[in-house]
Amino acid sequence: MKLADGREVECKTAWQMIIDRVEPCTPDWAEKITWVPKEKIIESARMYGSIKPACIYRGVALDQIGWNSTDAELCKTMLRAITGNLDIIGGDHMTYPGPVVNGKQFIRDSHLQLEDKLPPEMKRKQLGILEHPVQGWPQYDITSKYYKERYGVPQCMSGHMFQPPIPYLWRAIITGKPYPIKGLITYAGNPLVYAANTKLVYKALKHPGLELHVVLEHWMTPTAQLADYVLPMQSKMFERPYCGTFEDFHSAVAVWEAAVKPLGERKNEYDFFKGLAERFGWGEYFPWKDYREVIDYRLSSIGMTFEEAVKKCIIFTPTEKQYEQINPKTGKPFGFATVSKRAQIYNYTFELLGLDPLPVYREPFESPISKPTLAKEYPLILTTGGRFRPQFHSEHRHWGYGMREQHPWPLVEIHPETARELGIADGDWVWIETPRGRIRQRARLTTAIHPRVVNCEASWWFPEMPGEEPYLHGVFISNANVLTLDEPETLDRACGNWTNRGLLCKVYKATGIDALG
Repeated sequence: MKLADGREVECKTAWQMIIDRVEPCTPDWAEKITWVPKEKIIESARMYGSIKPACIYRGVALDQIGWNSTDAELCKTMLRAITGNLDIIGGDHMTYPGPVVNGKQFIRDSHLQLEDKLPPEMKRKQLGILEHPVQGWPQYDITSKYYKERYGVPQCMSGHMFQPPIPYLWRAIITGKPYPIKGLITYAGNPLVYAANTKLVYKALKHPGLELHVVLEHWMTPTAQLADYVLPMQSKMFERPYCGTFEDFHSAVAVWEAAVKPLGERKNEYDFFKGLAERFGWGEYFPWKDYREVIDYRLSSIGMTFEEAVKKCIIFTPTEKQYEQINPKTGKPFGFATVSKRAQIYNYTFELLGLDPLPVYREPFESPISKPTLAKEYPLILTTGGRFRPQFHSEHRHWGYGMREQHPWPLVEIHPETARELGIADGDWVWIETPRGRIRQRARLTTAIHPRVVNCEASWWFPEMPGEEPYLHGVFISNANVLTLDEPETLDRACGNWTNRGLLCKVYKATGIDALG
């Protein structure tokens, strides 16, 4: 193409750039990486490409594979668009700000987030944004304009969409760099269990540089045991009225009333943050006297009372192919919340952030290929995705409530052939070890797993054990995050994801151990 100044430049379409990128990624290439037979890869690709509608299931596995996380998600997003399965019934649903009732928009979390009150110099202090700019202000400042233009509401910055990579938090507490972290509020979380590299987390939470640590909780967890203050919080399921949109991701809002009166001194978290804001001189941003008034305010925007909303429980605006709907202001389709108003398979935002706009595969930091010497000592691949579904994250580990009785001990899945070679029988306690430490769980033999892979359960602690140090409810005994990897150089370039799955490990029988002995 010849430019106005006479220079000639080579141009390629986004589609051609994708073809060039994926051409070397043949089924034979993928088979060597994944250990999945190429015939299965071809079969699955043809199945997804030919069945309409089709859906790629959303889960957390790809969030947890270190520096390949975002690229894997980009592949999924591109496939949805290319195959025509984006935002159709039976395909991959896109969520929109809602609900909209009689043309009126429900007040979302994003309406209340006050991002305009944070000065630019404070935005620049967000940990890790230079190294991982997508889950932070650099990305937000680019995309929020198009989001608000498209939907008429601010872009969500809550929950998982907007947080610094947590490995940077622990290192900042310990080193004081890039600046000291002196105070921490842990709300609805148990980082000694959920965060990677448990030993580092422990060191940070015990560090004298952390002058104040406040935990808002339902239980005395291992993390709560190390706090300066533990404030008992009401259960959002039972002890308080509720009105929410699941971190502002969904177009529906759920509303229900409290089922029981709060026990003891349990408070609503709104009371905590309102009180904190008033003491800092920000009370004007919390004008409602309690959380029930907040709910009334949000529902008033769609002309509904709390009592009316409770009867409905879920208020939902059905949506499908909203990008095709005509914008009455322009007479053209609304399109998507992007600069081009199209579903962009070439990620222009990534290009502006200095990232590769197309996905690329990197061999994991720890693998038989990238670390062949280490693999001789740790010959198995570890994934930490094991779950007993009712035990959500680190919840429901207490005896006497029905969940622990169904699933009393942590299990690690091992192929029978591998177990036989290692002298391990079903139900044996075994050690699972990586270069970062070792834990023990009980072996569960299954042919559903590859012979060179083991899958241990995450999020284990033992409330029945003493809470004081050094026990901390047994947080170091079976907790998979003792094994996981969070070194900054191993994190995902875009979002800072660390590695919970795809680690090198070894497994061996734990002799002389019975239960927690």
